[in-house]
Amino acid sequence: MFPALSEAQIARLARVGVEKSLAAGEILFEPGQADVPMYVVLEGEIEVVHPRGPVEEPVTVHMRGEFTGEMSMLADRKVLVRGRARSPVRVLCVTAGDLHRIVRTDAELSELFVRAFILRRMALLAGDYGDAVLVGSQFSAATLRVQSFLTRNGQPYRYMDVDRDPNIQGVLETFHVTVADVPILICRGERVLKNPTNAEVADCLGLNQGIEPMTVHDIVICGGGPGGLAAAVYAASEGLDVLVLEQSAPGGQAGTSSKIENYLGFPTGISGQALASRALTQAEKFGARFAVAQSATRLLCDRVPFVVEVEGREPALAKAIIVATGVEYRKLDLPNLERFEGVGVYYGATNIEAQRCQADEVIVIGGGNSAGQAATFLARSSRRVYMLVRGAQLAASMSRYLIQRIEETANIELHLRTQVVALEGGDYLERVTWHDEATGERSTRAVRHVFSMAGAVPNTGWLDGCLALDANGFVLTGPGLSAEHLKQAEWSQTRAPYLFETSQPRVFAVGDVRAESVKRVASAVGEGSVCVQMVHKALAE
Repeated sequence: MFPALSEAQIARLARVGVEKSLAAGEILFEPGQADVPMYVVLEGEIEVVHPRGPVEEPVTVHMRGEFTGEMSMLADRKVLVRGRARSPVRVLCVTAGDLHRIVRTDAELSELFVRAFILRRMALLAGDYGDAVLVGSQFSAATLRVQSFLTRNGQPYRYMDVDRDPNIQGVLETFHVTVADVPILICRGERVLKNPTNAEVADCLGLNQGIEPMTVHDIVICGGGPGGLAAAVYAASEGLDVLVLEQSAPGGQAGTSSKIENYLGFPTGISGQALASRALTQAEKFGARFAVAQSATRLLCDRVPFVVEVEGREPALAKAIIVATGVEYRKLDLPNLERFEGVGVYYGATNIEAQRCQADEVIVIGGGNSAGQAATFLARSSRRVYMLVRGAQLAASMSRYLIQRIEETANIELHLRTQVVALEGGDYLERVTWHDEATGERSTRAVRHVFSMAGAVPNTGWLDGCLALDANGFVLTGPGLSAEHLKQAEWSQTRAPYLFETSQPRVFAVGDVRAESVKRVASAVGEGSVCVQMVHKALAE
């Protein structure tokens, strides 16, 4: 986490850095500051602290040869901590731009910096050393949304629950808010947001650099799931100008998986969030730009460069488009479903949702791998997991290792050919009724937590008729496009569409949103990486 650079490494940095001398007590950077350089200590010491109100919590002290910074350096985000000269110091200042170039070109320093930055961000997350305080309630769906957004975007924050924290009244009075305003986000102890949207949270904490108006990118990737992240890594590493638009957080639906155990290279498994954060770091290392909480609302494909309209923002312009917006779980056909979403009905099984469940009984709906992973994960802490599957068996849609694990887990109770038919409760879910089609029996249980992971609906509504879709709304590509599809789309090329290319030249689709794709993380990653080669061909025409 805190390696000391050798003399040879410092000499290489000195080619781009500028030496400065500072007096004891002089501030190098403050929380919320942008465009902060990396400082390499040549003489003296730099102390790093995290201000929490009037109190400074010590983080570390950098000695000779050590350097400042963490993941915000690579992501071009605002600093979360304060740096100060502990004694008279002489430092080497390396700008963020120069640091990016070094990380891309110097393999030795790249490995050293990236590893240290990742470990430091993990330490900041573990210690809640962020510049935000979230005041919320376990009975608030919006609180869960903001918690998930902050966590999945790797943003450290302190959480205070209005139902449990003994000091909450003082906080509410200090910032002139009430329990009715939750969730409340306090940015850097100054700005107060009441029930903010994800976009407002991102703006307040400086998570986005913004979309540059009139800049024409080589590629705009719509969606930051596994396919979009893989495309971003390969495209940026090959020198293309890449902008990724992500509605919520990198990782997409896969980012909500508690553990992925059949992904190549991770024999003990890896959580969806960990996989997504590593891929995000790789993409940012190579220069890809990300805009989170900025979803594409419409694609204008009748002009070049293409125009992607973005909710509440300037449109993004591109020479080529990669559609990687994935799918979302099909919602239960129940009249009062929306009332319980976020307060009893969930679409992801991460530590955040598991903390709400504690040792309660839970229901997992679905027969795919995501449902299986959720069931085995929740079984660790829940008293009982009822797994409800509409089909007659699991083998048709779930990996064998998960089926075996479910069968061998004593507190997982599997119900085949079973569907939920009623949800009941007041401010939050209290009871669930399901119907067993085999026996005709209805059962009502006092279950307050349902994880719905059945079926997939493609996120293609924003395409607005621009691309050819199949009967279920998935994007048709390559060999899947018939002559009739191309005729209706007025295909303008003499060649046939490339692999992963849609009915519109230079617009591609990868991952779960693509028709006939294999709905697996590894498959989406493969499609995203291969697709970049097709983009190169199309751009060269």
